[in-house]
Amino acid sequence: MSRDLFAREALAQIPKILTLLDRNPHSPTYGCFDRSFWQYKVIDFPSGMSQEFVYPLALSYNTDILGNPFHQQPVIKDWVKAGILYAAKSSHPDGSCDDYFPFEKAGGAAAFSLLACIESYTLMGLDNPEILSFLVKRADWLANHQESGRLTNHQALIVLCLELLSRLLKSDRWERSKRERLEQVLAWQNPEGWFPEYEGCDPGYHTLTISCLARVYELNPSNRLKDAIAKAVILASQFVHPDGSYGGEYTSRNTYNFFPHGFELVGKWMPEALNINDRFLQGLAKGLAPCYADDRIIGHHTWNYLLTWRDYIPTRPPLKPRLSGRFWLKEGGISIDRRGKTELYLALNKGGVFKLFCDGKLIASDTQFSLQVKEGNKIKNAVGHLVSNYKTTVEEDEITIEGSLGWAKQKQMNPLNLMILRVVMLSFGRFFPNLIRKILQKVLITGKKSAPFYFKRRLQWQDGAWHVIDTLSASTWDNVVSGGIGTDQTSIYVVMSRTFQPGQLQSWLDLTDNIRCLSPGQVLEVRRNFSNNSPQMHVHKR
Repeated sequence: MSRDLFAREALAQIPKILTLLDRNPHSPTYGCFDRSFWQYKVIDFPSGMSQEFVYPLALSYNTDILGNPFHQQPVIKDWVKAGILYAAKSSHPDGSCDDYFPFEKAGGAAAFSLLACIESYTLMGLDNPEILSFLVKRADWLANHQESGRLTNHQALIVLCLELLSRLLKSDRWERSKRERLEQVLAWQNPEGWFPEYEGCDPGYHTLTISCLARVYELNPSNRLKDAIAKAVILASQFVHPDGSYGGEYTSRNTYNFFPHGFELVGKWMPEALNINDRFLQGLAKGLAPCYADDRIIGHHTWNYLLTWRDYIPTRPPLKPRLSGRFWLKEGGISIDRRGKTELYLALNKGGVFKLFCDGKLIASDTQFSLQVKEGNKIKNAVGHLVSNYKTTVEEDEITIEGSLGWAKQKQMNPLNLMILRVVMLSFGRFFPNLIRKILQKVLITGKKSAPFYFKRRLQWQDGAWHVIDTLSASTWDNVVSGGIGTDQTSIYVVMSRTFQPGQLQSWLDLTDNIRCLSPGQVLEVRRNFSNNSPQMHVHKR
């Protein structure tokens, strides 16, 4: 499988990235990649994360592949420099930057953009004291900042930034911070191999953490770090689906993220890591990569794919046969069951959300029951896919998950909310950005409020196929407006989730008419037989 797939997929995004960039040298926002700010003028501050886009530009300049129109174009170098200078210009006096609201001082945006600026400065051979001063200031802020929430990929990014800048400046200024931050990352790693992202195991962000740690290991190797990476890579290998896709709604942060670069680096000393990228390349060739081409998140995968092309290892081991049997992350809340021609990826901690493959093809993507419920003048959404401590039973040929539905997080901003947030952040909130962020995380991401509906999901292995029996009960059905089982629903705010992936081209299972026939106290039962790649369904009430 050609490594050029990585480069061509990434280079296809460069025109959009350049469209996002203010390329006018006489503009006061020259170098800004936040088009909503400089062009549309619909927001009142630029997102600091957007300046990360200098990195894919710098890499496109250095990617010598047939048909790359950006290779060695002098103006690209000018735009990269302008982007770094605008990152400096738009940052706070302490070097931090905002992402979603003023004075947010977002750790993730600061880390991603710092990595991009350091790497781009080096790739372009720049010599600019103003830029170096800014890089030091931002690194100092990151070294002394701890964000709310447990996002290991951000911590690994910070370690890499400090390591790279230390080498660029030949300085030991951040030696203690690097050591302490790396220790934190390694301490957070679960014994099962995964790194926590908010409420659990997210295989997508896990690959970004591997990517960062693999680079840190190349720069500053240690046996402990090597062991942690190896354990993480072995875990990641379990999540490449038989069609070459990766991740999805059964993971803690609902992402289809896949960052391949780390597996090429690890492949130098652990050849089986290359199998992961080779399987993903098969999916890439089929057009199964998710779409991340929106204004805010287009950069991450673009630079990571270009690095993968650059560091691709030409001599690769043959693909090992796919594993069989059950792989159960008890603490991560995910079970992977491979038997016969099927592979089942099941979220035990998310109500039994699952993806089912047969003969290498996706035949079912299920994100549990979803109901629209009228309460007064409002329509609320009760769902079965929120992270929770459900009652589960796991046996050889039957898995059961049961619990209550939860109210989906559907909070939207409105003019009043935006005005309040602006007033808060322009006054006392600027002094407590981490507190504001923590409150917003609780409102938009973490936690679950139970809804008055109880589900039970049973997955049974019979006659060489999976059978799924779902029941849903309630004291009354009168206020249920509609209901069904979704294929790709998520209900928490995660930047990198809700992207399109071809596996989502499956129909919603509409159960509204069946629910309307239910009397108080009756139970809805949905039986599905996933044999012969053609699911058969029966709906009953009892």
